[in-house]
Amino acid sequence: MTLSVIVITRNEEASIRRCLESVAWADEIVVLDSASEDDTANLCRELGARVHVIRDWPGFGPQKNRALELATGDWVLSLDADEWIGPELKAEIRAALAGPEGNAAFRMPRLSSYCGRFMRHSGWWPDYVLRLFKRGAARFSDDLVHERLIVDGSIGTLAHPILHETYRDLEEMLDKLNRYSSAGAVMLGRQGKNAGLTAAVVRAGWAFFRSYVLRAGFLDGREGFMLAVSNAETTYYRYLKLMLLGRDPGRPPGRGPTA
Repeated sequence: MTLSVIVITRNEEASIRRCLESVAWADEIVVLDSASEDDTANLCRELGARVHVIRDWPGFGPQKNRALELATGDWVLSLDADEWIGPELKAEIRAALAGPEGNAAFRMPRLSSYCGRFMRHSGWWPDYVLRLFKRGAARFSDDLVHERLIVDGSIGTLAHPILHETYRDLEEMLDKLNRYSSAGAVMLGRQGKNAGLTAAVVRAGWAFFRSYVLRAGFLDGREGFMLAVSNAETTYYRYLKLMLLGRDPGRPPGRGPTA
């Protein structure tokens, strides 16, 4: 069985090398780049990837489906540019592909870092994600952000995690907070949802409480508190932007996820 790795990118020069080097053993690596302004595309080519560049941005789900259409392997592994595969998961994936027919896809845990600390609580672990699947047996949802994989068939579970550097520092966190809250507001608006200031405040408070208390974020030290605050801020601005979007539907709430 052959394996294709698909990655979508935009301005990922700082992290893409680690990602692609971790899957250099795959039969092909397909990168769909959103007209990066840095050296991402050239670096991917140097690392052996087949790179396609496209300028428009339809959202994460549609963009990953575009990348999926470019893959030719029997199986597909979807990675984000800030994720990478360790040797234990590499061996487990190879064993799964060489095993008997059965599952159409596999999920695996994801171990994510926040400003330099791998988080073991806060709702971030084990954080199972569906990433390995037979080509033709799955596709991504059309969500602008927080897309999911829709699988036709049974799903197995791998033991070893994908490694993920979610935020290197607070600057990156604040930038993503702004972009993702904007995309989330657009998604909610398309679903016919609306919000007011009270809803934004209440939902933000609940997001902090859920992350820090119910999901034991306090056990992740100061980073657990920082993460709970950023979760609350993202929620607050998502619903605040939804409120403003309802007042002026023709005005976008902010930059999209790849802007």
